[in-house]
Amino acid sequence: MQKNIIPKTILGKWSVGLNAFFLIVIIISITLVNGLGILSYDDHWWDVTVPIVFLASIAGFVLGTIAIRKKDHSVLVYSSVVVGLLTILFIPLHSLFIND
Repeated sequence: MQKNIIPKTILGKWSVGLNAFFLIVIIISITLVNGLGILSYDDHWWDVTVPIVFLASIAGFVLGTIAIRKKDHSVLVYSSVVVGLLTILFIPLHSLFIND
């Protein structure tokens, strides 16, 4: 049995694209803050960026789940669903450990 790596359905492709967008933006943001020191987490760009990319990841999770139900069993779709699930779990769990 051969596993497909690339999704075949439009929903699967959107799911992978949205979660790839999420990961790329988060990696670039963390690099600009922690690695290069150009930006700060206290700036307004972070307040705008986080909700947009988190919503994109959650939408990717939903689309990936629908794609799997429609028989798109590619590796990237399953990876996208895992990233989306971790994003959803991060939201309530992060608030448990904030020390403001």
